[in-house]
Amino acid sequence: MSDVVIRRSPFHSQALQVTLGLALGLALGMVLSREAAPSALTLRLTSVLDVIGTAWINAVRMTVIPLVVPLLIVGVAGGGDARTTGTIGAKAFAWMLGLLIACAIFSALASRVWFDGLALDPAATERLRASAKFEAPSAEALSVRTWILSLIPLNPVKAAADGTLLPVVLFTLLYAFALGRVDAGPRDAQLAFFRGMADTMLIVVRWLLALAAGGIFALATVLGARLGTAVLGAIGFYFLVLITLLLVPTIAMYVIIALTRRVSVRDFARAALPAQVVGIGSRSSLASLPAMVKGATDVLTLPTTATGFVLPLCASVFKLNSGIYWAVGAFFTAKLYGLPLTDSQLAVVALAGVVLSFSTPGIPSGGQLLQVPVYTAIGLPVEAVGIMIALDTLPDMFKTLLNVTSDMLVAVVTAPTAPRDELVC
Repeated sequence: MSDVVIRRSPFHSQALQVTLGLALGLALGMVLSREAAPSALTLRLTSVLDVIGTAWINAVRMTVIPLVVPLLIVGVAGGGDARTTGTIGAKAFAWMLGLLIACAIFSALASRVWFDGLALDPAATERLRASAKFEAPSAEALSVRTWILSLIPLNPVKAAADGTLLPVVLFTLLYAFALGRVDAGPRDAQLAFFRGMADTMLIVVRWLLALAAGGIFALATVLGARLGTAVLGAIGFYFLVLITLLLVPTIAMYVIIALTRRVSVRDFARAALPAQVVGIGSRSSLASLPAMVKGATDVLTLPTTATGFVLPLCASVFKLNSGIYWAVGAFFTAKLYGLPLTDSQLAVVALAGVVLSFSTPGIPSGGQLLQVPVYTAIGLPVEAVGIMIALDTLPDMFKTLLNVTSDMLVAVVTAPTAPRDELVC
């Protein structure tokens, strides 16, 4: 009896579904934008689709804090006995943080220069801005003093209810570090609860993302109707800037390897290539982990502290691309809606990209979801996040390429020098 091979339709791919939703929505919106005076049917259609798209975005927004809080607590307090791997873990975290900060600064500066050259029709951006549902914060609300004081909430529960993510994250980190010092019994009970909460929220988010094609179709139709054919040039420019800024630090990883001289650049490239190929195809750092471990073991002969601890840690929590695409996305949104992006707003986005990268959920476009409350805090329309989720398929390949390469780099530079008999051959 021959085996029956069941081929899954490519239309079951969520990436294809949201891409089609984006393309069809933009096409319909651009057709509608050609009307000199919108008809009653057009106005009714865009109004209904605006409600659908906004409702989907609101549904996504409500999941962010209930998802981030348990992920952070489990990630920080559930890491096991820090004494056994404390030195290596601290060194790895220092490298992660340093690379994230460097990429965030690089992306913020480069994005401002590049996006200053993007010009869109002022009338089109005015129509889009008029359709957005957001309130720009006052200058005082974005001052350095107000921002610093806002990081320490008087009431963390109210901060969570208001959707102000950074104060909630800082309070959660404080709680998680304190929980790590609690006796094993109470700590394990709380960790079990928060693991269950995180797993449950991931299911809720997957349900909402299953509706992403419809929500993005609605958002894209409104965007196309307001912006017309100018949206195509903006999207192409967004791809060019983001992919370029992702490739630059990817290449820089090889330069760092050459400067540190821990291994040869040739061996590093040979070890990383299989994992990079898997990462580009799967768009997942975790899916690339077995190939990373194999390359680090067989080609680079790194000790087990690197292959068994640093690499899994990096694949789980280190998302270097967050330091890049958060700034690019903020500039892209500001240009689409004809809004200024001040230095203080940009600083909030860059800091959030660094801090929140360690709690990015392991789901498609998980990092995009975390931008929603940040956009709310600085006065950018959150509707644009839905568009960026749909645009994420192509850039996500380069994001994963950067993540995999940086994971291998951290494993190499933090690996202790071990006697030959301690290396895994």
